[in-house]
Amino acid sequence: MSINKVILVGNVGKDPVVRYFDRGVAKATFPLATSESYTNQQGETITSTEWHNIVLWRSLAEVAEKTVKKGSQVYVVGKIKTRSYVDKDGNNKYITEILADAFLLLDKKQGTVPPASQTDTGRNQIPEKEFPGPDLNEPPAPYQPANEDDLPF
Repeated sequence: MSINKVILVGNVGKDPVVRYFDRGVAKATFPLATSESYTNQQGETITSTEWHNIVLWRSLAEVAEKTVKKGSQVYVVGKIKTRSYVDKDGNNKYITEILADAFLLLDKKQGTVPPASQTDTGRNQIPEKEFPGPDLNEPPAPYQPANEDDLPF
């Protein structure tokens, strides 16, 4: 048995880039930064940032197009996928991506959450109207670029 599961909470580095393919299939991509801090022996706070390439398909991509912006804090659940291609010079290139199964926008929006929807821990819940129903957890199709122009490089 094996498991390929990733959970990330981080800040979006750029607005999502959304492309539409045959039959209206949407794909959104954006970089996500996760950071951790520690204090070294000299008492200095050191912050280390990791960047992740996030890929969302179908209805998740459409939701991201409408709600996710640079600087947004998001919670992403997905799996790690590494793919390779040959560049113009004949060199093998590799890219590691997070294929998202679900995501949740963690930004608090003014006026979108009525006080009655707060949980007993005080955290706001995202209104259901911002996210589609059962399609939210629909697994993405395996990534297969239609042609070389669809590669991110």
